[in-house]
Amino acid sequence: MKTIAVIPARYEASRFPGKLMQILGDKTVIATTYQNVVETELFDEVFVATDSEIIFNEIKNIGGNAVMTGSHETGSDRIAEAVQNIDCDIVVNVQGDEPFLKTEPLKQLIAVFKDDQEEKISLASLKIRLHEKEEIENPNNVKVITDNQGFALYFSRSVIPYPRETSVKTEYFKHIGVYAFRKKALLNFAKLKMMPLEIAEKIECIRYLEYGMKIKMIETDFVGVGIDVPEDLEKAREILKRNH
Repeated sequence: MKTIAVIPARYEASRFPGKLMQILGDKTVIATTYQNVVETELFDEVFVATDSEIIFNEIKNIGGNAVMTGSHETGSDRIAEAVQNIDCDIVVNVQGDEPFLKTEPLKQLIAVFKDDQEEKISLASLKIRLHEKEEIENPNNVKVITDNQGFALYFSRSVIPYPRETSVKTEYFKHIGVYAFRKKALLNFAKLKMMPLEIAEKIECIRYLEYGMKIKMIETDFVGVGIDVPEDLEKAREILKRNH
């Protein structure tokens, strides 16, 4: 089972343009992410998929693999274009703005497909428990609810589930934007048009649910930093300082 990692990377992020080329320690954010994924040694190959010559050249300059793509609405669509001619079975989508992802959660995602002999699972992703009210209510944190087998029921920027009944302890989980796909499911995904829920929430994995596909969610306790706004970059710099 050939497994590759692809990091979708677009320069013009709406909330923080150019964030992937910001300096984190002595490297850019995208170079840090790329090298951290390579160092897990879990993948046969690692690629960055981008429509930006700046990012493409940055990865090439550090000796990495980069693929130029067209312009896309979502990272999954970008990756689907990038992997069309790459020989692989499983594609792991690692977000370019999540520089500190560790080995164990990625191992858990890959294991989902090794254990899925009947190939019923199209996609696996990660979730982490939320505790703070501010984090639960933050629309930048995508929340996920699952069935009792760990398959996603819905993703939302709103608070889900809504705690109308206060006598029951409600658990909240944040979706971490790291996905593992069967290649054929990813290529099929890219052919499907966006549906109203995905468009409204701006959450690409809702497209899978709207078309009836199964997403297996794996709980992790790894706390990384997704760099969505400039304040997140400062948090990431602080983490880097503490780890060195």
